[in-house]
Amino acid sequence: MEVAQKDKVLEPRLSPTSSIETITKLYAILEAVEDRVEMHDNIGEQRDNWNKLLLNSVNMMTLTATTMAAMAAAAPAPSLRVCSALLFTAATGMSLVMSKIQPSQLAEEQRNASRLFKQLRSEIKSMLALQSPTKSDVKETMEKVLALDRAYPLPLLGTMIEKFPAKFEPAAWWPSVSNNSSHSRGRKTVTNTERNGWSEELELEMRAIVQVLKSKDKQDYSRLGNLALKLNKTFAVSGPLLTGIAAAGSAFGGSTATTVAAIAGAMAAAINGFEHGGQVGMVVEMYRNCAGFFELMEETIEATLEERDYSKRENGEIFEMKVAMKLGRSLSQLRDLARKSMASCVEGTEVDEFGSKLF
Repeated sequence: MEVAQKDKVLEPRLSPTSSIETITKLYAILEAVEDRVEMHDNIGEQRDNWNKLLLNSVNMMTLTATTMAAMAAAAPAPSLRVCSALLFTAATGMSLVMSKIQPSQLAEEQRNASRLFKQLRSEIKSMLALQSPTKSDVKETMEKVLALDRAYPLPLLGTMIEKFPAKFEPAAWWPSVSNNSSHSRGRKTVTNTERNGWSEELELEMRAIVQVLKSKDKQDYSRLGNLALKLNKTFAVSGPLLTGIAAAGSAFGGSTATTVAAIAGAMAAAINGFEHGGQVGMVVEMYRNCAGFFELMEETIEATLEERDYSKRENGEIFEMKVAMKLGRSLSQLRDLARKSMASCVEGTEVDEFGSKLF
């Protein structure tokens, strides 16, 4: 029964504006999206395992080498120093690799990609079931898939996202939403008499919401993202540097040098635990994704308002409901927020709450 109902929901609607060829193309894209969901799920799980296994290995080697260095400082023994130096050297190499690729951030990237591809999959299924797909729908869906591929690449070599950029930037996984309405921006008059659920009050409300998202939500996540990125850079340099110092101290020998090696090794284990055990890279990616979410909302709302032909806009009431749901608010709460934003502009004050109640 459930299978039959599912097939019924996905049964495409044919109309004069859609064709068998268009439906077939959308199903082909849907299959590719399904495959990408599976790939990102599998690779995300693999990279999460990398983070756990590499962290355990590095800390085990570091702590073992630290114990040997401490024993060598108390009772000099060449074998202990040599073993300690070798383990510290190996830990330094592995720590450098972990700091470069940031396995926790890689795993979070794949989780985000999987979630966004699942969202796109739902959009395609809804389009097939409830709308009459056109060639422009096929082109737009293809652009969304390729934009996601660029935003969340699967390979590590060559196309991996830069883990330590000079400046924190929000994630961008969508094609330019402004292109869809560029053909009508120059119009000064409305060509149709129906407003398609839109009113001047609703447009003012949407502009006020955009202002809140820009001044509060996106700005706050950019600030937090910059802090997390700087902290991650510090940890990424400090961990390998300390294990390198410990390796050199163990190799040179002497009571003072091995004592330094033991102290540096203990500090390196603690820093690696904070960086990779605390998954600071994952936090950076989470902030990138959240900031990108608010930027996408801003672009979507602004592009919709710039469309002069109301018949080409999404229905205003439905659009308002979608914005409210994405921000975790009811319609009344969304309107209250818009009123606060407009009042703050008049009074020259700052809104006392964030736009989103989800995160």
